[in-house]
Amino acid sequence: MSEQPVVVVGFSLVALKSLAEFQPNASVIVIEEPDVVRKRDLVTMAAGLPVVRELVQWEYQLPGTADAFYNTRPDLAPAAVAPLSDYGVPFAARLSERYGVNGAGFGAASLLRDKEQLRLVARAAGIANPESEPVDSPDGLRAFMAAHPGPVVLKPANRQAAVGVRVVHSVNEADEAWAECTVQDEGVFVPDRPMPVRMLAERCIVGPEFSVEMLVRDGEALFGNVTAKELYPGVRPVESGHVAPAGISPELTRLMLEQTELLLQAVGFGSGITHCEWIVADGTPYLVECAGRFAGDAIIELIERAYGIDLVRSFWAVMKRQPLPAELNRKAGQAASIRFVVADPGEIEAVTGVEEALAVPGVVSAAVTFKPGDRTYELKCSWDRIGSAIACGATPEEAVERAKRAVELIEVKVRPVA
Repeated sequence: MSEQPVVVVGFSLVALKSLAEFQPNASVIVIEEPDVVRKRDLVTMAAGLPVVRELVQWEYQLPGTADAFYNTRPDLAPAAVAPLSDYGVPFAARLSERYGVNGAGFGAASLLRDKEQLRLVARAAGIANPESEPVDSPDGLRAFMAAHPGPVVLKPANRQAAVGVRVVHSVNEADEAWAECTVQDEGVFVPDRPMPVRMLAERCIVGPEFSVEMLVRDGEALFGNVTAKELYPGVRPVESGHVAPAGISPELTRLMLEQTELLLQAVGFGSGITHCEWIVADGTPYLVECAGRFAGDAIIELIERAYGIDLVRSFWAVMKRQPLPAELNRKAGQAASIRFVVADPGEIEAVTGVEEALAVPGVVSAAVTFKPGDRTYELKCSWDRIGSAIACGATPEEAVERAKRAVELIEVKVRPVA
């Protein structure tokens, strides 16, 4: 027990298994909300992970709780503190400050968690942003739409995973969209106590969408990648897949990396990894949002496969103030893509085709995480997807085609439920 612990905020099974590849047993302390621990049965799950030293139940999403935690354990002396979820970003940043270890910085983390404040700061730094205003009612949404003709995005200022996000095309949809988007239930992934509903209306920017994943140490970018994304058709912007690196020109790649660095400088980001989302219209990247944590949707795995690097271990080296384990390649040797599996709403009766999907050339994984008897729901956010396939290829186009082919082979039979 002499090993300085690593503290992670938010329980992520994938991330903890990744940590177990290089962290000693009993060296990771996990902090999670008590309601989430109960609803996900995380005590049992943590007990099956030798790398976990302790699962601490703490209401970390409330103001002041990082300082309260520090004052209950001032001698903890962690080697590093990092968030594994959006909601843990400010708590982890403040805890890093209190323990004197590398982190994003509480000010930067707070800006990244608040889309309204982030727009204010980014716009002042000269970064392109869609017109955006806070709205507190359907009437406010209608007023914004009257002032900004064309489709509008209605979204929360403080949620994750595309929860409560919808494209609104007509003022006639305002009441329905408001009723839908302000009911933001993330189920087992959030505490039971109410979370304030703060909504934004924004002009809908139309164009290809990307994300930039960047590893930063003391404000300096050590590595950056541009990932291309695709969305399911419809009014809810849920990702159907990603490919890294994006098959775009070197000039656009360089511009998006530069704009992301400018954004992180504008918020005063210290050390960590970020996942910034952009839409490009007429050659200009418009900021969507930026998260101060690892990208989800297996994007980190895509990057590691494409570039032949260990980005996760490099991140923890930065957070521990250690030298990087190896040089971070700036040029990808191949491309990697993920495509997601969705199903009609109802109850799953059977899942077939996974073995066939795994046999597609270049496919490295394919799985459906739901099983017969599980309920599926209308696609409204990332949580409603039920599986995925990952494939590699010599080019982004080849990787995407292989991953799409794998997903097409997976069949999910669903029985409608009233």
